[in-house]
Amino acid sequence: MYYFRRQLIKKINLKNLKKTMKTTKKLLPVVIFPIAAICVGMAFFSSCSKENITPTSAASTTLSSSGEDDATTGNGSLSGTHYELNIIGVPKGKTATMTSGNRIFVPLVGTCKIMLNEGATFNVLDGNGTDGVASFQLPNPDPTNTGTTTYSVYARATAGKGSSTMTTCATDPTTGAVVCSTESLVSVKSTKFANVSQDLLYIYADLTGSGTVTRYPLFDAALQDYFWNYDNNGLKNLQLRFYYNTPTTVK
Repeated sequence: MYYFRRQLIKKINLKNLKKTMKTTKKLLPVVIFPIAAICVGMAFFSSCSKENITPTSAASTTLSSSGEDDATTGNGSLSGTHYELNIIGVPKGKTATMTSGNRIFVPLVGTCKIMLNEGATFNVLDGNGTDGVASFQLPNPDPTNTGTTTYSVYARATAGKGSSTMTTCATDPTTGAVVCSTESLVSVKSTKFANVSQDLLYIYADLTGSGTVTRYPLFDAALQDYFWNYDNNGLKNLQLRFYYNTPTTVK
């Protein structure tokens, strides 16, 4: 009896095993095909992702380096080689001698002159304007008065709740009178630079009394003792950037 029961169990188990194998054969393609499709899809999207990332990164680096010399930046300035001058408004006068550097101190409230001297380079000759007079050297911007400068000036006010007015002036050698341009740079705090070459590198004035305003570039022989008249009303810092070999055409 025991032997008969064991044989019967074996037959039943063998029969169940065959059914399981048949079921497995039917299900195997159904299971394997989706898995294979998923794997192929993952491999495809993985390769696509890599192809998109690499060119984007390279293009960004190329644009940054190739546009470095002449592109306009997000703050409105240029990215080329330049000299930067900071005109700093202070509440108290300075006593130290300042014959170098890239800054000129002026009264936080009040007026001073920044005398302009012709030279081959940009340079602060007297950085203390709190006593009423400072001095700055810069090249002739338009030697033949063509209306196109050999360099450009950009300005931005970066600190202070007030404002400043900067006007280019000179002395008429015939009359001895001080002549100031009809164009002035009025500055208030801003994140953007603006091209101010016309305001700071030329004088627009009627020297003859004819009613006609004429353009005179800095250091034109028709006038002498050129200077910037700086009238400050609380502005703490005005940035000026002089861009070499960057022409600006004025009116």
